[in-house]
Amino acid sequence: MNKKIKKILLILIPVVIGFTLIGFYFKKFTPEQIDKIAYNFKNANYLWIILSLFFAVLSHLSRAYRWQFLLKPLGYKPKYMNSVLAVLIAYFFNLVIPRSGELARATTLNKYDAIPFEKAFGTVVTERIVDLLMLLLIIIIAFFLQADLIESFLFRDGFNPLNKIIYLVAFLGFGFLFYRFIKVSKNTFALKIKNFIDGLKDGVFSILKMENKWQFIAHSFFIWAMYLLMFYVASFALPETANLSINAVVVGFVAGTFAMIFFPGGLGGYPVFVASALSLYAIPEEAGTSIGLLIWTSQTIMILLLGAFAFVILPIYNKK
Repeated sequence: MNKKIKKILLILIPVVIGFTLIGFYFKKFTPEQIDKIAYNFKNANYLWIILSLFFAVLSHLSRAYRWQFLLKPLGYKPKYMNSVLAVLIAYFFNLVIPRSGELARATTLNKYDAIPFEKAFGTVVTERIVDLLMLLLIIIIAFFLQADLIESFLFRDGFNPLNKIIYLVAFLGFGFLFYRFIKVSKNTFALKIKNFIDGLKDGVFSILKMENKWQFIAHSFFIWAMYLLMFYVASFALPETANLSINAVVVGFVAGTFAMIFFPGGLGGYPVFVASALSLYAIPEEAGTSIGLLIWTSQTIMILLLGAFAFVILPIYNKK
């Protein structure tokens, strides 16, 4: 297949799936449920949504500042404002073309701070590795918070120690076989996974050798804390979601994050994933959908506006 066509398909397919998913999802709602979602949009407490956006902006500012720690060992110190604007442009591009934001960030610093593209891009890749590790940490936390629910699903016929032992042995056995397969196999898929794991290790070790590693790590936790807080405070915008437990918040956040990964900017998938996660905690589907739509819509509008602002300001700010 032609590479150009392949790239176009990689962009279009998730978009089409996103629109199809949201179309089928809303098709199952009754007119009363649709009216309820519209009512929620009209009567939501938007002060909480504004506060949610504030936390999102803080995460962007922290991300730009954290980037400086990766560039410093390479001998570069871009203007902080350029780093902020580059981050905003990256989010803007990622709404349209998946993973294009990383290229946009590196290109921006190359143009305005004369940092070689390949070096700037390398630091962005390292950032993504750290973000992946942070996401994995939150998923593990969500798993433990959700342990009772998972247990009630797997062992809904009652407590049976033998069943638990069987599941544990099967899980460990599968894990061992998978590890051996990756380690010795010359299969293309196995090699890709092996290279990915090696990349993770290299990224982690490069951070541990960094001069400002603790500041970098602190900013990494701060960024993801702001993401989580952004989701949490937005839930207060609707009465039905105003009293979510910490379990529901973390699980709903993880579900929304997966939607952002699978679909460009979470298009179509974000409200569906969030509503599905919150339904585990007896949140009505129309309420879960409403809060998912409120978060996704407000974040998308903010990214579009800030991205457009960054495009306009960058050349003016760097005008000699």
